Amino acid sequence: MNNTSSQTICAFNERSDLTSWYVVNDGVMGGLSSSNLTFSDDHFGVFEGEVSIENNGGFTMMQHHCNMSNVKNYSKIILKIKGDGKTYQFRIKDDRGHYYSYVQNFDTSNNKETIELKLSDFKPAFRGRTLNMSPFQKDTIEQVAILIGNKKEERFRLEINEIILK
Repeated sequence: MNNTSSQTICAFNERSDLTSWYVVNDGVMGGLSSSNLTFSDDHFGVFEGEVSIENNGGFTMMQHHCNMSNVKNYSKIILKIKGDGKTYQFRIKDDRGHYYSYVQNFDTSNNKETIELKLSDFKPAFRGRTLNMSPFQKDTIEQVAILIGNKKEERFRLEINEIILK
């Protein structure tokens, strides 16, 4: 694997177009969670809102269609973020048409930080259940997403600077 090069999946800055991201709340299943994606004053992407477990809800997510190929040349995803001390899940799909995603949880602090997620540690899952399939070994990534759903009521705020393949 080529560990010296990198490819930017997304960089939030003053020229970023937030319309390439979609927010999906649990309202698609009857839940009451709410969230949005905006810019901070220093041009971080800010994913924030409130997770509600009422009406069988409990999650919200932001997703981005990226259509990247030749990802076998990379070994990890790098997140440059400022968190809020909560746990999030990073999700990737090799095919947007698949019902499942490859997922990996990550914990945040209340400081700016760099999180490294090994591609080989992403496990296939659907609706919170791990599937009996191989971990991520694909050559394409068509979609990335960040989800929060910790089975409790909570406000959250995650600031994202960059998402990088390395």
